[in-house]
Amino acid sequence: MSPQSHSHTLDTVKHAEQTPEAELPWKELGLKEDEYARVREILGRRPTGAELAMYSVMWSEHCSYKSSKVHLRQFGEKAPTEGPGAEAMLVGIGEQAGVVDVGQGYAVTFKVESHNHPSYVEPYQGAATGIGGIVRDIIAMGARPVAAMDPLRFGAADHPDTKRVLPGVVAGIGGYGNCLGLPNIGGEVVFDPCYQGNPLVNALCVGVMKHEDIHLAKAAGTGNKVILYGARTGGDGIGGASILASETFEDTAGKPAKRPAVQVGDPFQEKLLIECTLEAFHADLVVGIQDLGAAGLSCATSELASNGSGGMQVELDTVPLRDSSLSPEEILMSESQERMCAVVEPEKVDRFLEICEKWEVTATVVGEVTDGDRLEIFWHGEKIVDVDPRTVAHEGPVYERPYARPDWQDALQADDPAKLPRPASGEELRAATLALVSSPNQAAKSWITDQYDRYVLGDTVLAQPEDSGMIRIDAETGLGVAVATDGNGRYAKLDPYEGARLALAESYRNVAATGARPLAVTDCLNFGSPEDPAAMWQFAEACRGLADACKELGTPVTGGNVSLYNQTGEAAIHPTPVVGVLGVIDDVTRRTPMAFRDEGLLIYLLGETKEEFGGSAWSQVAHGHLGGRPPQVDLERERLLAEILISASRDGMADAAHDVSDGGVVQALAESCLKGGKGARIVVPDGLDPFVFLFSESQGRALVAIPRSEEVRFTDMCAARGMPAARIGVVDGEALEIQGRFTLPLDELRREHEATLPGLFG
Repeated sequence: MSPQSHSHTLDTVKHAEQTPEAELPWKELGLKEDEYARVREILGRRPTGAELAMYSVMWSEHCSYKSSKVHLRQFGEKAPTEGPGAEAMLVGIGEQAGVVDVGQGYAVTFKVESHNHPSYVEPYQGAATGIGGIVRDIIAMGARPVAAMDPLRFGAADHPDTKRVLPGVVAGIGGYGNCLGLPNIGGEVVFDPCYQGNPLVNALCVGVMKHEDIHLAKAAGTGNKVILYGARTGGDGIGGASILASETFEDTAGKPAKRPAVQVGDPFQEKLLIECTLEAFHADLVVGIQDLGAAGLSCATSELASNGSGGMQVELDTVPLRDSSLSPEEILMSESQERMCAVVEPEKVDRFLEICEKWEVTATVVGEVTDGDRLEIFWHGEKIVDVDPRTVAHEGPVYERPYARPDWQDALQADDPAKLPRPASGEELRAATLALVSSPNQAAKSWITDQYDRYVLGDTVLAQPEDSGMIRIDAETGLGVAVATDGNGRYAKLDPYEGARLALAESYRNVAATGARPLAVTDCLNFGSPEDPAAMWQFAEACRGLADACKELGTPVTGGNVSLYNQTGEAAIHPTPVVGVLGVIDDVTRRTPMAFRDEGLLIYLLGETKEEFGGSAWSQVAHGHLGGRPPQVDLERERLLAEILISASRDGMADAAHDVSDGGVVQALAESCLKGGKGARIVVPDGLDPFVFLFSESQGRALVAIPRSEEVRFTDMCAARGMPAARIGVVDGEALEIQGRFTLPLDELRREHEATLPGLFG
């Protein structure tokens, strides 16, 4: 991968000026011809090999967002200007992670990112370093990481390659997160053939700090020192996330196309890095900080310099190496893990290095902030980079890619699941229920989540399979935050605009169901190739849908990630916008779990049930069908439902609550019964077809279990707010009984629900 390969002489700036016609491998490094011409125009000469390395990784799709920028602007333009979310925003889009005010002087930072392509090539390390990278983003904001989550998508559950990828990814997430001592409190696991050659490994991290501890990535103050600390730099991951994630996988019968080395993670080194960084922050030693993720030193130096007030000089030969044979270009492109870059005032350098030594973290002064506006990098005294850092970090290409609604979209939406044969008799409904709860997407995920430590640190209040993960922030007052991630690629394939709105609605509802007030959003937008007008249309529509929905619900997007080129040959994944919502709860002892725990509780269904089966779990499980229109989402109704769920939690009215989503009411009932080990007797409401009642995926609905003593207060609250609330049954016995239709003993239900994943992967 080294751009040095064209010449054995050191390619200095002077040499570049003297040899304008020298051939450089811009194409192999992922640059287009016009992009290379633009680099020459910016510099007024040909680039050196080192400069070419920097521009190629920083202008990659993964680092520069060159195809997505024009659509992402809507998150700023349409950002809510009033409401709790807007008032809470402390740091928004553009920094390493968003930060929101959660009260009592605390701030929370959270972000989700993708490590999709590396995880397909090398499942364990790809997933492990995905966790490592998102954790460093959180530390770099000044926060202590307190929890992780992992929204995952794999190919068909019974496909041989899924058996290769899934166990490695799960082991990587568990291995890295458990070694860090970071509880994994939620996420998703979805199987669909569309993810066969392109699994999605998205990782989310949450961190906590006091308001005064927020740090930003900028190199300010002439004479301040630039310190590289953490692991030594090796040859792993050269162009890894940056270039690997900016290309489509070729469909070449098992022969790897452009797939460079995947980064290798060391969680114990990362743990030391966390403690070392937080101690340096608390000693007030840091002016600016940046983690080294995708694009490594190229990214850290150019972004720190361009966000600061001056320039920067770096002595590249002072960088501590694991491999002494690395060329300057390879050092600049390496994505070796567990590295950070800090800007420190000269008189504080010794103290900073002392703290690093205490934590056994290698630290080296590699440069300093200058009063110019250039980023200059030297190798053994020779200048090999002389650029305006903004042109590397922030002024890359911006593409208005052509996009068009695909010609197959109409036929897909016209293929209505209403025509599919449905179960009618009690026996058929019972069989359909068992088929649903034992299908890979609806089955218990404990085979996966049991490999993660969910309760380390002692502040986990709720974790999978609850609607949202919840962490206590303040032991005295009980202040806490809840986070959920959701995204239904099947809905988004049918209508990407609505699919993005549905993803936000479900995440929002999941947070509210546990009693927390939704505040802010992070997103990971996973799509096919931006060079395909159909995939680009899906992306544009999803951005528009999410921006509109965030404005309507008052939940600003604080940051996130775009992952494009998720396709193999011509076959793209379903458009998969994954939306994370963070909410705040004043007292975690008031949270609402999903489990039916006590006999005699009354079960209410909130919201309206309509015949909505487009993209539904039932249509997939029973018929392998995807068509029609996704369920309609009414965001005003979602907001109202959230208010009721939060009030019921705060005022002690609800004993349990569970959102109704994939699989409908029967799936939600099965999960709440199994979690609490209690059965339920359910009556189909008058005028509703039993099949529609059980399997429809109408939105804006939740199950709530209410003590009899609270029934009048609860129903009065729902009536006063205009929320339909139907009493559909009672917690009772040791079976899920749909009266007059069928009975499913919990033992049988549990056996079917829990056997699927161990049977496939165990």
